[in-house]
Amino acid sequence: MTEHKEKNQTSLYEQSSYYKDIIRRSLRYLDTGYPLHFTGPSGIGKTSLALHIAKKRKRPVMLLNGNKDLSTEDLIGAFSGYKRRKLKDNYVRSVHKIEENVTESWSDGRLLEAVKKGYTLVYDEFTRSQPEANNIFLPILEEKILPLYGTKQKKSYIEVHPDFSVIFTSNPLEYAGVYETQDALLDRMVTLTLESMEQEAEITAVVNKTTIQKEKAEAIVDFMMKVRKLCPAKEGFQGPSLRASMMIAEIVNRYDIPIDGSNDEFYQLCFDITWFPLQACVEDKHKHRLQRQLEQECRKITLR
Repeated sequence: MTEHKEKNQTSLYEQSSYYKDIIRRSLRYLDTGYPLHFTGPSGIGKTSLALHIAKKRKRPVMLLNGNKDLSTEDLIGAFSGYKRRKLKDNYVRSVHKIEENVTESWSDGRLLEAVKKGYTLVYDEFTRSQPEANNIFLPILEEKILPLYGTKQKKSYIEVHPDFSVIFTSNPLEYAGVYETQDALLDRMVTLTLESMEQEAEITAVVNKTTIQKEKAEAIVDFMMKVRKLCPAKEGFQGPSLRASMMIAEIVNRYDIPIDGSNDEFYQLCFDITWFPLQACVEDKHKHRLQRQLEQECRKITLR
């Protein structure tokens, strides 16, 4: 990413009152020593926001993705065997002297590296990892130490670097593949719930992620807001997410497709991206009517 692009993205975040307030509060919590936790629906931009905030701390940033196979050894590191070194001394021809040194071989995990060097860690979708693996964060957040399980080194732990901080992100519990988080861990972090965005905030996120021109992003997001209103109020269903806006913007940019509902290529793109998540909002008997409504909204899109 070029320096110009980074500055442009930063200014876009700072111009949005929605993001500006979240960023200000988040940096305050992190600088005070509290870990941060963004939770909310998939596709709302939690990871991008977390990475942006992490970069503003002017420390190296590490991204860690949660998954069910992640283990304590993956996070901390593990004892991986021995290194053997032999020294043969033939200084006197008739005398053979052999010295052999055996040392433990240890491979640092990514969490250990971040803790030692004071990185800002973004632990994305941490609830996809099993709670047993995430338990390692309890002594980090409470006692400011990282236990070195499995190593035969003299020290059984290391102290957490004073500049180390962590930003967690998670999807709601009802999402597939998500584990329930320990109360003890949640109690040690500041949790901010991100739900539906204001229109200006979503425009900012789309421009920031895809570098599309702002006026094009405005047309795409305006269309998306209207599509979501077609989705009846139903718990667990919100229609197309922020990610749908980003997908349309990215494809429009890449293939130079005009943003015009009368253009069949653009019309089909908008329909393809939005129809599947939208139809989950209604029963089968209402899908035909909903499809016609979506087709009408796709045809109405124009640049302002």
